[in-house]
Amino acid sequence: MNKIDFFKTELNYIKDSRLRDSAKKIINTLPDYFFSISASSTGKYHPKYALGTGGLIRHTKVAVKIANELLYNNNTIGNDFEEFEKDIIIISLIIHDGLKSGLTENKYTAFDHPLLISSLIKENYQDFDLTKDEANLMSSILETHMGEWTIDYKGNEVLPKPITKYQKFGHMCDYLASRKFINVDFLGNEIL
Repeated sequence: MNKIDFFKTELNYIKDSRLRDSAKKIINTLPDYFFSISASSTGKYHPKYALGTGGLIRHTKVAVKIANELLYNNNTIGNDFEEFEKDIIIISLIIHDGLKSGLTENKYTAFDHPLLISSLIKENYQDFDLTKDEANLMSSILETHMGEWTIDYKGNEVLPKPITKYQKFGHMCDYLASRKFINVDFLGNEIL
């Protein structure tokens, strides 16, 4: 499986070639299950396009597409971010659910998956050719992408809430991509 092929379109949104190469390195470390599972293990929390085989990839592509539209085609929002910040946001959204079912595939979503993917970045940022500051920004977006849903099924506060504009933007894109009233047409795994 060529994992990079799944995100050719989205990788082209990343303007800085070093950061694009970093994104490729990160994508190649993601478990194989990421490229085939549904976005929702129960079918309750995502639209139809994000269900079934490859649903998580389609959900991810929509989140990244929303980000790209807002960052580059809407100056009201996009002008609030520097170019390298836009690249970090795009990379963060490409990988935000990269460990959704855990370090090894579990039947259900790992509630702490935002922390797992953040740890992957923090612990390996030099291998991914990221600076510490880039890794910290990326990790902060990843850790908070669940927004207000921070409490696990046992009632424990597990995840941090988004506070910064980067964290809120990342959460917003993920949230919108998961809304059942939004329908996105695909040809294969590419947005039409």
